[in-house]
Amino acid sequence: MTYVSVNSWVKRYKDFGIDGLQTLPGRKPLLNKEIDKESILRAVKAHRQRLQTAKVEWEEQSGKTISISTLKSFLKVLTDDIKE
Repeated sequence: MTYVSVNSWVKRYKDFGIDGLQTLPGRKPLLNKEIDKESILRAVKAHRQRLQTAKVEWEEQSGKTISISTLKSFLKVLTDDIKE
């Protein structure tokens, strides 16, 4: 435990009581399977050997910015869906 974490919990408890210690919602995902799947697959198919190029092309079209590791993780999730 760090002092920062404990101090944050104490502040939340003082401000909101026991309800302030509820787990806060996490960050929303950057990519959505229903919305982004087709456009990402299209970009990857167009640049099969150059994932970085596919990422840049998709970012220009979608207006979103993601890291290459986020793209790889998303593609892995799509692959896992196909295996099931």
